[in-house]
Amino acid sequence: MQGMAHATDLSDDERRLAELGYKQELDRSWSGFSNFAISFSIISILAGCFTTFGQGFNNGGPIAISWGWPIVAAFILVIGLTMSELVSAYPTSGGIYWWANKMGGARAGFFTGWLNLIGLVAVTASVAYGCATFIDLALSTWSSGYAEGYSLTRVFWIFLVVLVAAAVLNIFSGHLMAVMNNVSVWWHVVGAAAIILILVVVPDNHQSFSYVFTERFNNSGYDGGSTSSPTYWLLIVPFGLLLTQYTITGFDASAHLSEETSAASKAAAQGIWRSIFYSAIGGWILLLCFLFAVPDGPDGKPDNAGVGANGVAYIFTHAMDSKWAAIILTISCIGQFFCTTSCMTSASRMTFAFSRDGAVPGSRWWSTLTAARVPANAVLLVAVVSAIITLPALVEVNIGTEAEPLIVPTAFYAVVSVAVIGLYLAFLIPIWLRWKMGDAFVPGSWTLGAKYRWMNLVAVVEIAIISIYFILPFVPGGIPFTDGFEWKFVNYAPILTLGSLLVLAVWWKVSARHWFKGPKSNIDPEVVDAFSE
Repeated sequence: MQGMAHATDLSDDERRLAELGYKQELDRSWSGFSNFAISFSIISILAGCFTTFGQGFNNGGPIAISWGWPIVAAFILVIGLTMSELVSAYPTSGGIYWWANKMGGARAGFFTGWLNLIGLVAVTASVAYGCATFIDLALSTWSSGYAEGYSLTRVFWIFLVVLVAAAVLNIFSGHLMAVMNNVSVWWHVVGAAAIILILVVVPDNHQSFSYVFTERFNNSGYDGGSTSSPTYWLLIVPFGLLLTQYTITGFDASAHLSEETSAASKAAAQGIWRSIFYSAIGGWILLLCFLFAVPDGPDGKPDNAGVGANGVAYIFTHAMDSKWAAIILTISCIGQFFCTTSCMTSASRMTFAFSRDGAVPGSRWWSTLTAARVPANAVLLVAVVSAIITLPALVEVNIGTEAEPLIVPTAFYAVVSVAVIGLYLAFLIPIWLRWKMGDAFVPGSWTLGAKYRWMNLVAVVEIAIISIYFILPFVPGGIPFTDGFEWKFVNYAPILTLGSLLVLAVWWKVSARHWFKGPKSNIDPEVVDAFSE
């Protein structure tokens, strides 16, 4: 009867967590709004829309953004809705891999967990690097005496400072992260609104609707710059869609923070789909304003070459006074830093949960909590690995000429691709398994009903397609065994993702299948007995 008394003392959230096999260890101090806020902050239209704008602009032109964003966002919302149903049924920090293990066994859980972890670390690295790039741009815009020219080395040092700052804030307090994410939501809403207002009012000239919704070009180097060939529509434009697919990702954070969220079965589910929906609308409006504000060149035509070579910051610095440009860049920098801290929170919680079940080498270290109930060692691990995988960004890649350089951050886009592929493949596995379960699946308080039958299949197909595209070389010089091939042009996303999958497959076959049995229950025996009565 003592066990039953303990079970009776549990809150609804703790009771559901106990049913899933875990005792409440993390501090459940996050509200439903905070849960929504972390996914909204990681999606961060002030981050992805800025840092990967050039990917969409150069690969397809304005149509890849004006049309590509809403189309791809609709598919991502379908993915998010399928995941909302899953987190409602299984609200644990392990999130994605826990779902896969529950529905498909230990092997499915093992591969899903590692793909998710790889994706989360990569997205943390990419967001931190993007933040560093824009801090450098903002400082140089505010002060002409800051530094001469663009320096990859300088940006990398700023990147390391950003990682350290994000790690320190994460280690200090889990509740502080909840507060920061709440602030982050309003910063993104008010900041994006301010940027939109500036871009509408301040520039003397705006491009036409025809330019924004019909202009297309091809700066990729493929197919001689053609914009009418099958290559343009079937290869170049899909490359441009990485802008949308990368920006609207990381929403699985709502699942990873579910053990710290009140009324998690409903709140975490709403956190996922709402963060996607509102980000999709806000991001589209923001990107359209970027396109309308593209400045004209000396010939009186849109300066596509200037924007293509220098990214979105070129629009701000050439369409208005430098002080206005600096304000926009500063708003973006702060939003990107919020995004970085949120990414690190999500990645560290996944590391903690996966280590809690013994799947990560050195699990005892990474699953240790501080007195403030924060997985500090896991935070440090995420920060260090993020720095290591971004080292190739120190290599300059110029696909133009000395006279007209076109510097492409190939290494950055490769890390972006790793983030997208790792995260979305991790999503694919449980979504597919849920579809296979059919009506045998026991939903939580938030459910799709019969709509799962088509929504899960749409989600799986979309993920499979984008995963193929984003391991392809972004520029012709990255194609092995061809003239002009150089390693600096290589998209190393397939090396990391496929290489990781090969290592995982060997590890599973040789060793892991003998000892990894999925999530380990750590609930007190008397509570387990009480629930079994």
